This record gives sequence, structure tokens and C-alpha cells, in this order.
Amino acid sequence: MNFKKIIKNSEPYLIAEVGVNHENSISLAEKIVKQAKMGKADAVKFQTYKADKLASKKSPYYWDLKKVSEKSQYKLFKKYDKFNYSHYIKLKKICDFYKIDFLSTGFDKESILFLNKLVKFFKIASADLTNLILIDQMIALKKPILMSTGACNIQEIKKINNYIKRKSPKTDLAIMHCVLSYPTKLEDANIQIISQLKKTFKSRIIGYSDHTMPDEGSIILYESFKAGAQIIEKHFTLDKLKGKKNNDHFHSMDFQDFLKLRKSINIYRKIFGSLKKRKVLKCEIKSRKNARRSIYSNGFLKKNTIIDKNNIIPKRPGNGISPLLYKKIIGKKVKRDLKDDHQISFKDLK
Repeated sequence: MNFKKIIKNSEPYLIAEVGVNHENSISLAEKIVKQAKMGKADAVKFQTYKADKLASKKSPYYWDLKKVSEKSQYKLFKKYDKFNYSHYIKLKKICDFYKIDFLSTGFDKESILFLNKLVKFFKIASADLTNLILIDQMIALKKPILMSTGACNIQEIKKINNYIKRKSPKTDLAIMHCVLSYPTKLEDANIQIISQLKKTFKSRIIGYSDHTMPDEGSIILYESFKAGAQIIEKHFTLDKLKGKKNNDHFHSMDFQDFLKLRKSINIYRKIFGSLKKRKVLKCEIKSRKNARRSIYSNGFLKKNTIIDKNNIIPKRPGNGISPLLYKKIIGKKVKRDLKDDHQISFKDLK
């Protein structure tokens, strides 16, 4: 399995990042999965962790306190880590029922081993890009890896890319542009980095993991697709919970946002076309004939009048002598009287 096969029929591969927006409720999680399918997402992604293995009890916050008031990473993560492995198995079955891919980010070795049976590929969160213990565990299981690059510089991304390539040449890696700031300001989104990543890592699938506030029309995600993102990941929640504080709801999109994105992308695909040599399209044939011009008489022309630039005029439609050929009839005489506005043919000339 590799990312080209995974995203083959759905580019961009759209991931609804539920994270912990389920608030420890399987019922709420199912409603979100259902709406993700309604929004034409390809996958729903959760997070598999236990706070005790993720953060120390003195770990400070890194988010906007106006949106999430908790100042302790540990306490916030502890609040939403109530799911055990049986819950994730249920979530996998729910996703299968709605025919949408189940994914989850594992944050420790035990979670990765468990998820290996449930997911198509692993996800390295931005903050774990330097966690070689976790990355080694993923590499050992021979699955594709999706890697977010928030708070990284290009040298760090290259280092991990080369590390994975060296340790496991057959492991397929997809690299996601990401800004590790909740929420990400528009001026920090820096979408053009996607193009840089595509040039730097030519053999890798490049994507975008977004933390900006939802915008009308899903413009940010649409522009990331235009920049070359083949996988797009965005926090996702139930429409009724969109904007809710003290969780990832506040910067999450809902199914209507996803539908707008898909609509924009479908329109873009239709209008963008291809780089094939320009040719006359089927839809242009009638226009080509009727909107182009032919040579017409400009006023009454008596028999034996000599054709010059002043007594002819190019007019529509273009089913007679093309103006491209006007020099071929200059100096010729007309065989008979021609009325004004007569479409001249070679038979009229001698």
C-alpha cells in the first residue's frame, strides 16, 4: 500500500480530523462520522493516547487561552482520553458502516501497535517529528506514514525524510505543510510552502494540515489544493458544535464547509483543462463558423469592377472567403453585378 493508491480516486484526499471533538462519547463520534461522510470526506481521523504517556503534569499550554482556557496540557489531554481500545474498534466499525476510512494518530508505541490492525497508514503529529522512538515503531510496521511539519524548519524535515528513507527505503512518506498554532493566523498560513515542499521532495506526496479559523467558502483549503496539496487535513466537528470553546471545535469546519470545498475543487478541475496542444473544441465549432468573418461587398459592385480594399469588407459569418485570403482577390474583376452586402465567392471573380 502507498499514498498514490490511497488517494487515487479522491484527490485531494480529504481527512476530517475529529481528534477529541467526540468528547468521550461514541454517540457523538458517530454523528460526526456521519456528517463527515455527508461532507464528502475520504477519511475520519481520531487521536489515540493516554495523557499519562503524552505529557508531564507540569506541561504548559501552547494555544490561545481565549479559545481554550485550560493552561495545562496534561489536564486538557486527560479530560478527553477516556476512550480505550474497544472504543476505537467501535469507531472503526462505524466508519466501515458509513464507507469512510478510519484513521487515528497514535502518540505512543502501544497505540501504534494497536492501530496497526485498523488503519491504512500512520500519522506523525507535528510535535512528534523529533520523536524517533515513535517513528522507529511506525517504520518497523511497514505502513505508509503521513507526517505533519508544524514548528519545523526545512532542515529538520529533510533530516527525518532522509532518516526514514535510509532505515526503510520502501516506506512511503507523505509530507504535510502545517503551522503549529491554534488558531493559525491567516498571515502565518504561508500556503506557498506547499510548492517549496513539492520541489524539494519530488518523490513524495505533499499535503496540508490546517489550523486556521474556518472561512466563508473554504478558501484557505481551496488555495492549498491549487498550490499542490494532494492530501488535505482539517479539524472537523458536528455542525451544532462548530465554534464551541475549550476544545478543537473552535477552529473546526463542519460538513457544509467541506461541501463548499469539494464544489470549488470540482469547478476548478472543469475549468483548468490540460497542457495539451490547443485545438478547436467540439463546443467551439458552431462559434468558429458563425462568429468569424468572410469577405463581403462594401456597396454595389458593377460587372468588371476591380476588387480593392475599399469595396470589400469582412463580416460575419465565416463560411465564405476568409479575410486571411483577401490579398488573393485584390485586383480581380467581378463577373457580374453584385449587390451591397453580398458574400463574395471565388465564382464571382475572374
